[in-house]
Amino acid sequence: QVQLVESGGGLVQTGGSLRLSCAASGLSFSVYNMGWFRQAPGKEREFVAVISWSGGAVYYAGSVKGRYAISRDNAKNTVYLQMNSLKPEDTAVYYCAADLDYSDLHKSPAGVDYWGKGTLVTVSS
Repeated sequence: QVQLVESGGGLVQTGGSLRLSCAASGLSFSVYNMGWFRQAPGKEREFVAVISWSGGAVYYAGSVKGRYAISRDNAKNTVYLQMNSLKPEDTAVYYCAADLDYSDLHKSPAGVDYWGKGTLVTVSS
């Protein structure tokens, strides 16, 4: 059974930083591309960042580029999202996702293979 478990969310002030983690089990992590999405209250889920299975390719949403960094440790079956210079509009539930197709993670999220249950990030003004 595949599980993606996010952690690291919480309450932070504007300008602060958080590091999210997503621990994967039940799949061959090193062959899966991994992504982060978020869903703010009353809004649709949106793409945040993706990293290829090798870590050699990354891509970010324009709203987080330059502030967020995605990385992975295949030895630990874990993907990370370092979030800096946080803004109130970054407040959302953040979800981890896994897919064998890199493009699904930023072009076709409806087709993503696996999702985590999310972790809440709240940025206070």
